[in-house]
Amino acid sequence: MFYDRAKIHIKAGDGGAGAVAFRREKYVPMGGPSGGDGGRGGDVVMQGDEGLNTLVDFHYKNYYKAERGQHGEGKDRHGHGGQDVVLRLPPGTLVKNADTGGILLDMRRHGQREVIARGGRGGRGNARFVSNHNKAPRVAERGEPGEDFWLELELKLLADVGLVGMPNAGKSTLISCVSAARPKIADYPFTTITPHLGVVKSDESSFVMADIPGLIEGAHEGTGLGHEFLRHVERTRLLLHVIDMSGQEERDPFEDYVTIRRELEMYNPHLAQRRTFVVANKMDMPEAAENWEGFQREWEAWDNEEGEIDRAKPEYMDNGRDGDFREGDHSEDDSCQRGEAAQLFAISAVTGQGIDELLRAIATVLPALPEGIPAVKEETSHRVIKAQEEARFELERRDGVFVLIGKEIERHAAMAYLESDQGVRRFQNIMGKMGVDEALRRAGIEEGDQVMIGDISLEWTE
Repeated sequence: MFYDRAKIHIKAGDGGAGAVAFRREKYVPMGGPSGGDGGRGGDVVMQGDEGLNTLVDFHYKNYYKAERGQHGEGKDRHGHGGQDVVLRLPPGTLVKNADTGGILLDMRRHGQREVIARGGRGGRGNARFVSNHNKAPRVAERGEPGEDFWLELELKLLADVGLVGMPNAGKSTLISCVSAARPKIADYPFTTITPHLGVVKSDESSFVMADIPGLIEGAHEGTGLGHEFLRHVERTRLLLHVIDMSGQEERDPFEDYVTIRRELEMYNPHLAQRRTFVVANKMDMPEAAENWEGFQREWEAWDNEEGEIDRAKPEYMDNGRDGDFREGDHSEDDSCQRGEAAQLFAISAVTGQGIDELLRAIATVLPALPEGIPAVKEETSHRVIKAQEEARFELERRDGVFVLIGKEIERHAAMAYLESDQGVRRFQNIMGKMGVDEALRRAGIEEGDQVMIGDISLEWTE
C-alpha cells in the first residue's frame, strides 16, 4: 500500500528531577547541600531518508516518546540526559501541527535533520539554591515537561519530471519504458491507483520521474483520484502532459489537453504555468496520425480568448521530432513561465518511437529550470514558525474552581517542589511576580477557594 498521509503523536522526554541531599560523611562537620541536577529529556528528531518513499511506518505506529532524563542524586551526582528518538521521513514530507495546521518542517533532502520537539531541561538540585541567607536549602526543582503534540505528515513526492494526463493515456507504459519502475499496466482506466517513481538515465545525465494516477474533469475538487494525488506533482520542475492520440476511448485529444490544463490551474495556478512538454502517445495506432494532424491544427488555431484557460496557450510550438527546440527567458519565480509553457512531442511508448528525442529534450532543459519552491525556508526553525504571542497566563472559572492556563505558569507548576515549605514559598513568590495573586483577587477569590494549575490543585489562603 502507498501511504502518503499519517497522523502521529510525539512526546519529548521530561527532564529529571533535582535532588535534595546533604553530605553526611564522617569527619565532614556541617556538611552542606549536595543534591545533583536532573538530566535533560531526549528530543524528538526528524531526519530525511532517501531510502523511503511512503509513510507506511507511521501507519502502524502512531505514538513516539523520547526517554526522560535521569534524576539527580546526592554527592552532587547529576542525572544522565535522555535518549533522543529519531523518526526517518522520505524527502518531500511536510510536518504540520495537527491542532493549528501550521507547517513545522519541510523535509526536502536526504540527511536533513531537525529537532521537532525539545526535551525538558533537568531540574536543579538543592546545591544550586545555596545563598547567604539560606545555607541549607531544602528546595529543588522537578524536571521540565518535554514538548508534546499531534502531528500531521503529508508526503509530496520529490521528482524532477511529473506525468499527468487522462486515465489510460499511457503514462505507466512510458515510465516503465524509460526506467526500472514497474507499475501495473492494463487496458482500462485507473489501472494506476498509486504514484510511482522511476530513475531515468539519458546519455550522461539522470533524473527522477513520477507517474500519478490519471486525472479527470473535477479532479481539483476530489473527483476520481485527483484530489489525493495532484499534490505529488506540485514540486516537479517539468510536467509531461501525456495524451492518448489513438482515439480508442472516443475522446477528443485536444479537449483532453484543455481539460487537464484547467484542472491543474484550478488546483494550483503554479502548475498550469509550469514548463510543460505535451507528449502525444500511442502514435503506433491506426487513427493516431490523423488525430495528431487535427491536434496540431487546433493547437495552432487556438484563440487566447478562451478565457479561464488562456494561460495554457503556448507562445511557440515545436513538434520535437528532431530534438531541437527553443528556450524562452527563465524567471526565478516558477509562476512566470508563460513564454515557454509547452512543447509538442509525438511518441509511442510501446514501440519506442520518439522516446530518445523526448529524453534528450528533458535532460537539456532540466538544469535551467528552478527547483520547487519550499513550503518553509530551511533556516527557519519550527519554533519560529509556531511561535505566537501568548499571555503569561489566562484565568478561567469552571464550576467554582479558578483555573490558570498558559505554558509558562503550567511549566512553573510542573517543576515546583512542593514537598517542603521552602519549595511552596518559592512557588508562591514566582506566582506573585507573574501577577497571578493580583489577578485572582480581582476575580473575587475567597479564603478556601480551589485553584487548579495543570494537574496541581491548591487552596487559596491569605
